[in-house]
Amino acid sequence: MSYVRPELDVPIPKAQKTALLSEYVRYYTALASSDQSTLCRKVPNVEFADLLDKVGDLIIAESARLANEPGPVRTFLGENPAPAGMAPLLPDSVRAFCLVLNALKQWVNKEQIAMDGYLFGRNARQLCRSVVSQCILTGDFLDSAAELHHPVRDGRPPLLLSKKGHAQLEGQASSKDGADPIAVILIPLKRKKNLSWAHLRRGCLDLAGQESDSSSAAMKSSARSYARKGSEATGLSYTEILAWMDKRGV
Repeated sequence: MSYVRPELDVPIPKAQKTALLSEYVRYYTALASSDQSTLCRKVPNVEFADLLDKVGDLIIAESARLANEPGPVRTFLGENPAPAGMAPLLPDSVRAFCLVLNALKQWVNKEQIAMDGYLFGRNARQLCRSVVSQCILTGDFLDSAAELHHPVRDGRPPLLLSKKGHAQLEGQASSKDGADPIAVILIPLKRKKNLSWAHLRRGCLDLAGQESDSSSAAMKSSARSYARKGSEATGLSYTEILAWMDKRGV
C-alpha cells in the first residue's frame, strides 16, 4: 500500500483560519503567562522505541535487498566504489543502509514541512505572522527578526516570537535538556550574522535541493551563505541541520 499524507477533508476558509490563529495566540498567551514550559512540550523518543525498532529493522532489510538486487541502488554502488583501502570496511549492505538513511531524512523533513500546513495550507507561516504584532513572552513588537517556534509537534502551527523571547525560551530548553553541542555552535553564529532560524532553514532547503519559498534572490543568497557556514562549523549536512532544527522545534 502506497503512503498517503494526512490531509483535511475540506479546506478551511481564510476568514476561519484567521479566527483560529487569533484564538491560538490568545490560548498560548494565557498559558505562557503562568508556565512558559507549555511552549516546549515533547514526547521523549523512548516512548516511540517499539516503532523506531520496527523502522530500523525495515531499513536494514531493505538496505540488504537494494544492495544485492539489480536496480538503481545496486548500479549506484557499482559506479561509485569506495577507495581500495576503505572498501573492505564498507560492505555494500552498509553503504546501501547509509543511502537509505539519507533518503529517509529528506523524506521526513519534507513531510514535516508539509504537515506544518495541515490546517492552514502552504501559507501557514505567513498567516501565523499576520495575526500577531507582539511577542507573547516579552511583549516586544515583532520585527523582521522574529522567529517561528513550534510549541508541540502535533500538527498545530508555530508561534511567532521575538528574537529575545525565542532566545529566552532556548535558554530554558538548554538548562532542561543539557548542553547541546550543535546549539553551542549554531546559536552564536545566528546571533553574529543577525539572522533567524527561518533563514537557516531556507538556506538548507535550497542547498539540499528542496523547495523553500518565494523569497528574493538576495534573501536566498544570504540564507545559503548562512547554511554553508552552519554546515562547515558543525560538520553536519544540510538535511542533518534541518533534522536538528525540527527536533528542537525551530
